[in-house]
Amino acid sequence: MASDAFRRDRRRDVDVGQFDYELPAELIAQEPLPERDASRLLVLPREQGEPQHRTIRDLPQLLRAGDLLVVNDARVIPARLRGRKEGTGGKVEVLLVEPLGASDWLALAQSSKPLRAGAGIEAHGARLAVTEVRGEGEIVVRLPLQGDDLWRYLDEAGEMPLPPYIERPLRADDRERYQTVFARERGAVAAPTAGLHFTPRLLDELRGRGIGVSPITLHVGPGTFLPVRARRVEDHRMHRERYEVPAATAEAIRSASGRVIAVGTTALRTLEAAHDGDAVRAGPTSTCPAARSSCWSPPSPRCPGSRRHTGRRWRGDTDSSPTAMPC
Repeated sequence: MASDAFRRDRRRDVDVGQFDYELPAELIAQEPLPERDASRLLVLPREQGEPQHRTIRDLPQLLRAGDLLVVNDARVIPARLRGRKEGTGGKVEVLLVEPLGASDWLALAQSSKPLRAGAGIEAHGARLAVTEVRGEGEIVVRLPLQGDDLWRYLDEAGEMPLPPYIERPLRADDRERYQTVFARERGAVAAPTAGLHFTPRLLDELRGRGIGVSPITLHVGPGTFLPVRARRVEDHRMHRERYEVPAATAEAIRSASGRVIAVGTTALRTLEAAHDGDAVRAGPTSTCPAARSSCWSPPSPRCPGSRRHTGRRWRGDTDSSPTAMPC
C-alpha cells in the first residue's frame, strides 16, 4: 500500500511506520540448521502458478543452463571489541566499520559516558586511540597494528558481530557458520546472509548443470541491521559500503546467455550501483543509495574537487530511479 501511494505521488513523504508489521519473536531462528542447504526457499512464479515451498538445495532444478549467479564473497571480520576507558575503567564496546587509511578506522562505539577525542581504550592488551568523534555513535579510532598483525589481533580479541536479533551468547562455531563457504575478501561487519545457505556440493552441482557462479565483493556495513530512527524514509541516513566488481565478473554478466541472478540484497545493490548504461562497470568504488548530503568521502585523484560522491549511482530524496552521478 505504501509503495502504491509513493508511485502515485513521488513527492510525498514516506512514513517509516507504514512498513511496520508484527513479527513474533518465536519465529526468529536463533540457531542455524545443521545443513546449510536445508533452509527453506519460497518460489513465487512471476506470471502464473501457485507458490512452491522448496529448499535451497533445489536450486539446480529451478535454474537453467546459461543462468549466472552473482554471489558476494565478502568475509566477515571479528569486528566487535570490548574494552575499558583509560583512567576511569568504564566499559566500552567498539564495532570497527571501515578502514580510513593507515591505522585509522571508522567505528561505532557504546560506552557509559560519551567518548571524547584523545581518549584511550584498552582492549585485549592493545590501546585504541579515539582521534575524532563524529556524533550518532560514530568515532574514528587509531589502532596500534596494521596488515596481518591487525588481522591476527582481531582473530584473538574480536567477536563476530552477530545481528541484534540473535539473542544468545556467542559460540565458537559462529566464526565458521557466520561466513559463506566462498568468503574471501576480509572487511564486512555483517554476513551476506542469502549466501550462507550455499555449500561446496551445491555450488559444484550448479556448475555441473551449466549454471555460472561469479563473485562480487561488498563489505556489508552496520546499516544493514541498525534501526531506522527517522520518521520519514527520506531522512534516514544510510551508511556507505565499499564494493568491487572484478573484471571477470563484469564480462561474465555481459556474456551471460541466460538470466543474471543476484544472491541476496548485497549482490543486488552492488550490481545496481555498478551499472552504467547497458554494462556493469568493473573496479572498486563504494555505494550509497541515499541523499547526496548524507554520503560523502574525501577527494580522489580520479575525481578532482573538494569532495565527491563515491557511488556510481545514487537515489535522491524523492526520485527512486537511479541517477548517474558525473565525476
